[in-house]
Amino acid sequence: MINFSFIIVVLQGTVLNSWKVMWVVLADDAIEFYKKKTDNSPKGMIPLKGATLTSPCQDFTKRMLVFKVRSAKNQEHFFQATHLEERELWVKDIKRAITCLQGGKKFARKSTRRSIRLPENVNLSELYVLMKDQDKGVKELKVEKDKRLFNHCFTGNTVIDWLISERKARNRPEGLMLATGLLNEGFLLPAGDVSKDGAEKGAECVFLDQTEALYYFADSGFFCEGYSSDEDVIMKEEFRGAIVKQGCLLKQGHRRKNWKVRKFILRDDPAYIHYYDPTKGENDPLGSIHLRGSVVTAVEYVPDAKRYEVDGNLFEIITSDEIHYYLQAATADERKDWIKAIQSVSKTGK
Repeated sequence: MINFSFIIVVLQGTVLNSWKVMWVVLADDAIEFYKKKTDNSPKGMIPLKGATLTSPCQDFTKRMLVFKVRSAKNQEHFFQATHLEERELWVKDIKRAITCLQGGKKFARKSTRRSIRLPENVNLSELYVLMKDQDKGVKELKVEKDKRLFNHCFTGNTVIDWLISERKARNRPEGLMLATGLLNEGFLLPAGDVSKDGAEKGAECVFLDQTEALYYFADSGFFCEGYSSDEDVIMKEEFRGAIVKQGCLLKQGHRRKNWKVRKFILRDDPAYIHYYDPTKGENDPLGSIHLRGSVVTAVEYVPDAKRYEVDGNLFEIITSDEIHYYLQAATADERKDWIKAIQSVSKTGK
């Protein structure tokens, strides 16, 4: 099986047709999804034999990065990736799996034998396990680049440095060969434009030994998100709209991922929601979210949050710029009221 990071899945037939974050696995002949990565049995499965894939999917006009899988029994399943690279990777591999099943073949990732020649005594699976060791392996980081935050990733030169320091490679060219093998077999995946462009060039060593090239482990919790700084300049025009709703919610920070109580004030025309430190009044907001064209939905899990930190009554705002905000209400009714109010403002406000 080939593990991927958390992805948002819509479970049809539930209340409000809500989107839920699930752990999804692409197997040889099916897509399996789990409530948690540690679950032993899947919550559901989508057979891929005779299935069709649609990407981009326009069934949800204001949700971006959505693709659809229709099973042979005409059951539709919708998925939303957290960023463009992730959606493209999913679409590419699912299409290949469907094609393989149609031809009676077993789905497998691109073989390293087509691009490089590794020594016979090299076991990439064992090397991958060593690289993921929490104490002695390659350290996963949060990297800020081009107003995006890449979570659970590492740079290309870090991988080569580790291979040499652990005596898995004698020099950088040999390290590049091993890293390219891991990349081609799907153990490592490109994150961001630089590493993605390198992987698509088809050169003998497509792995990049660079500080600008970002990669991540295939079964890690990697995800990418945009962010807006709390120090962004807030224009006076944002405050012209009438106040529709206000109250306190828990908000997850974009950089440190910690949860803090913030007071939120929702305005329409123009459609903005501002948030404040409730201990310091309403003169200086910490930030604002432009809601025009945004999407707000209930979620059951936040990718980068520990279960004991926050659980229940969660919802997510995705702006038209694909910036994700995770919030928590005190009760289920309060969450429902906030979602309804924000949805209304995002459709009618400027």
